[in-house]
Amino acid sequence: AVIDDVAELDDDLGLEALGVVQLGHIVNYGAPIDQSIRLAGARTVPAGTVSVTQDYHVREAIRDRTAAGLYVVAHHTVQYGMLSLEEFCEICHAKGVPVIVDAASEYDLRGFLARGADIVVYSGHKFLSGPTSGIVTGRKDLVRAAYLQSRGVARAMKVGKESIAGTMAALEAWERRDHAGIRKREEAALDLWKDALQGLTGIAAHVIPDPTGNPLDRLQVFVAPESRFTAAGLASALAAGSPPIIVRNHEVERGHFFLDPCNLHPGEAEIVAERLRAVLSAAERPADAMKSARKDSAGALRWPD
Repeated sequence: AVIDDVAELDDDLGLEALGVVQLGHIVNYGAPIDQSIRLAGARTVPAGTVSVTQDYHVREAIRDRTAAGLYVVAHHTVQYGMLSLEEFCEICHAKGVPVIVDAASEYDLRGFLARGADIVVYSGHKFLSGPTSGIVTGRKDLVRAAYLQSRGVARAMKVGKESIAGTMAALEAWERRDHAGIRKREEAALDLWKDALQGLTGIAAHVIPDPTGNPLDRLQVFVAPESRFTAAGLASALAAGSPPIIVRNHEVERGHFFLDPCNLHPGEAEIVAERLRAVLSAAERPADAMKSARKDSAGALRWPD
């Protein structure tokens, strides 16, 4: 029975079920995605290589015990050489395997299902601006199977009534949202920030589109040694000030970071511009201005001290 399966999901941790995912999609979003697959009761089967996945890689990775194929849509994934969602779905469906799309931070709430996905999972607290939550959409039988996990491993992850009501309200607000007007305000913020950085030694800025196709742009800020900052050092200086400015710093080792105009409140774009000019125009640099982009766990290990 289904309820028995829920209760015995991790009984002996045999992980007999398999989950196929392109190797270039096995990312860390704060935790390793293959760990999340294991927590759901499956063992990860990578398909392809880090930079290239061919159709036969996925076809040969599917076994009799394959429970699902996972397709990850995120800026963290390799953005070239991977199979498209349509190609991935066609291969999986030909072998009777459903496809789950991790679209946590995506704008499009309908397109992935239309392109062939069986289940799509979104965050309720990113573009939707709702409370911390998740949304599972797609085939009713599979959504029901996920719901039944509230009697199993998902019991420890349950959300409150407030989060459910808040997420529903966020979805309704999303349908009424003036997306075109918000887009114009975001573009104005990008222009403001780009102008604020003009003429500053060692700094260049370019507006770039979202890598996963969301209808928004960001400002990519390049930081050269002539600025007397590294990208990591400038990101730290902005975060340490008052008010703190938090940038998208996942690529600082490549000499740049991103400024994101999403979900700004009125007046905040101007604050960001002022802080950029103030930090970069100051005669003195902070002690860690030329810090490396080395990633470590020192901060986490110090908590709560």
